[in-house]
Amino acid sequence: MKHIGLKIRMAVVGAILAGFYLVVVAFAMVAYGTSIWPIAIAGSVLLVGFQYKVGKWAALRSVGAEDLSEDQYPQIHQQVRQLSRDMGIEKPKLKVARMGVPNAFAVGRKGAGVVVVSTELMALLDDDELEGVLAHELAHIANRDVVTMVIGQGIASIVGIAAQMVVFATGDNDIADFFLAIIVGNIVQFFVMLFVLAISRYREYVADADAKEAIGGGDPLARALEKISGGHQRSRESAVDSQVSALCIFGDSDSFLSKIVSTHPPTEKRIERLRS
Repeated sequence: MKHIGLKIRMAVVGAILAGFYLVVVAFAMVAYGTSIWPIAIAGSVLLVGFQYKVGKWAALRSVGAEDLSEDQYPQIHQQVRQLSRDMGIEKPKLKVARMGVPNAFAVGRKGAGVVVVSTELMALLDDDELEGVLAHELAHIANRDVVTMVIGQGIASIVGIAAQMVVFATGDNDIADFFLAIIVGNIVQFFVMLFVLAISRYREYVADADAKEAIGGGDPLARALEKISGGHQRSRESAVDSQVSALCIFGDSDSFLSKIVSTHPPTEKRIERLRS
């Protein structure tokens, strides 16, 4: 499943993020001297690597994910085994969690992926609908876009932190500069994240298309999204935080501003594409 459009978008956003990073490093060199760049680069690489490793662990821990027993759920394991074979990836680990809402997400990369499904999701969906959701999550792993999202979020954090340091270093180092640095850092990080979020929305369409191809039709996943959307509207409790929500199969938005900063495209558009 080679998606040129997704790869081009990832490359473009990657170049933009690198540009932001280099600009901030240049300002840091002006503020702190040219000797800062080896430290900045080394620290950035370590921070992104740390965030990737810890992010996977934190996502699983935040929802209390536990191993999905193959003895208890042999059909789900068989579905994932077959889908993984068809998509050319190793079968990821399967975990289950009580999230308070019907949902699923994937973390990790090819050869070290994990797919988490909620108990609410398994209770809500029929077998073919659950297969569509599983295929969607496996597509994220196959397309490596989970790793891209985590790295993008890491770079945005680094740029925000660096912007804070530059503002603080070029001022009078008083309390006003401290608060100004925080404000500027958050604004810069938010602006950089807009590009990462644009990729996030597109990757959902790609994963839907891959799932449709893998299971031989889009209607099961479309029906699953309809049920999941209804389950979220009825539920008042959710154990899914904002970081994990970006990785989940469902994340709806209504207002114009929400759509700009959303990690997911509108559910009705996804359903329309799946059934077209």
